[in-house]
Amino acid sequence: MTSLTRVFSFFPTRIFAVAVAAGGLALPANAENLPAILADQSVRAENPLPDFSYAGYDFGVTEIPDISNAIDVAEFGAVPDDGKDDSKALLAALKAAHESAEPVRVQFHAGRYLLSEILWIERSGIVLSGMGMGEGGTELYMPRPLNQIDDGGALDEIRIYLEENSKYERIPDANLEVLFSPYSWSAGFIWARVPDGRHATYLERYDRPIRTVTEIAAGSQFSREVMVSDASSLKVGDVLQINWHNREGPDGPLVKSLYGDTKEKIGSRHWELPDRPLVRQATRIEAINGEKVTIADPLLHSIGADLPAYFSSWEHLTDVGIQDMSLVFPENPDFGHHNESGYNGVYFTGVHNGWIRNVRIANGDSGILTDDLANVTIRNIVTEGDHTAHYSVHIGNVHNVLVEGLTVFNPTVHALSFNTQSTKSVYKDAVVWTTPRLDQHAGANHQNLYDNVTVHVTPDLTASDGTPMYDLYKAGGAGYWLPGHGRYNTAWNVNVAVASGVEPGGEIVILGGSEGPDARIIGMHGNREIRLDHTPEPYLEWLNQSVEAVPSLYAYQLNKRM
Repeated sequence: MTSLTRVFSFFPTRIFAVAVAAGGLALPANAENLPAILADQSVRAENPLPDFSYAGYDFGVTEIPDISNAIDVAEFGAVPDDGKDDSKALLAALKAAHESAEPVRVQFHAGRYLLSEILWIERSGIVLSGMGMGEGGTELYMPRPLNQIDDGGALDEIRIYLEENSKYERIPDANLEVLFSPYSWSAGFIWARVPDGRHATYLERYDRPIRTVTEIAAGSQFSREVMVSDASSLKVGDVLQINWHNREGPDGPLVKSLYGDTKEKIGSRHWELPDRPLVRQATRIEAINGEKVTIADPLLHSIGADLPAYFSSWEHLTDVGIQDMSLVFPENPDFGHHNESGYNGVYFTGVHNGWIRNVRIANGDSGILTDDLANVTIRNIVTEGDHTAHYSVHIGNVHNVLVEGLTVFNPTVHALSFNTQSTKSVYKDAVVWTTPRLDQHAGANHQNLYDNVTVHVTPDLTASDGTPMYDLYKAGGAGYWLPGHGRYNTAWNVNVAVASGVEPGGEIVILGGSEGPDARIIGMHGNREIRLDHTPEPYLEWLNQSVEAVPSLYAYQLNKRM
């Protein structure tokens, strides 16, 4: 079965979920068909389940737009399939798009284009569009990695950070001692960013002043109403950030809100940089009534005298898209973890209300990397090849990002990763065929959802009683960011498809050796009996039984909200 055949084979499930979300199908209301965390009010009160349905473009309620105004790359000399480098022509077409006064689609033709420069998107309303990701579609072929390409100093800060903090990959048995690659979690051949904006924060001395808009006096977790000290500086439609700081050390109220009364080790990064927000929530002002303000999505944390927060300005792009193309790299050797040469497809940063859809990435070090996003939809992505990637589609330092219909054929270190400071983001209808990991990467990531995910596993460990075992939750992250995640990270209807290594009727142990507090795991099931070994102990329901009445928690919650 080919890659694309397997991709299309699971589309009916995704279409069903989308139809439910749009209100086109009714969901069963019989409480007997629902887990207690949905059906029982007292259970819900004791075990909060966030509303994840605000993830995605325009908080999940609006379709991704089609941009009719087009710039044809052929008019700038980009000719597919002629064997010549198209970089200068493509950069010229992008320059014209940046000079346009209205939203514009930069349109590629079918065939292969050769690219050896970074395609920067630094203005709102620019969409890169091909003719499809399958056979007969558009292919961007990058023959050289990013470590041979000038990034104009964009990664200088991270390079200095790695040197000053002695970030080395050291493997004595392999005679390897090299500085971490800046391409392990940064950069891409298509790179969206605010002009001159910092794509990520590393060195404190480079921090720019935060522009406070107004203080927030009060607000309750999971509500959408806040009281502000002064509403005169706000207007309906503003897209701002809510910032929470931890200025109270290891036992500060924000740490308690993040992790509860856990006995897990809390890493020092949670209090050693008090002037940086520990939690950020990008949101939109929906209504103003005196000093009462309604925001577009529920508060991540409560706000009050003991847990203060404020609105700040957030510089960002909007309506930026990448769609209908393949990004292909040559077959290349795997130099190991944190030693990537820079075969990265997309680096999507500084965007609110954007999208990446119908994109295939082959032989990449990472398919799609993210940073500083909110309300972005990443839909129908395929990553493939024999090269071991660091990430397939990475979610890091973002809020309300929806990754829907991702298929991972290639081996990865972190297949589905909720990374540092990611919140209220969702992997929905993902299928991972090789080396699957539900990577919760430490770094105050919390309130994220794995939704209707299928993982194809072959056990490679053995439990103490001899039962075959697979470490599905094997995670990364630095010790100073422990534990693995904050409260309310949820796994809903995870389908564990055992490929081999467990006899029919046998049992497999799914290991989560060092996760985070107050996880929710509902409906984990598969083709073999599952025993879950998860530390710390999660809220667990419907083990070895799928929630057939609610295939997708995201769709269920969106349907209720709509």
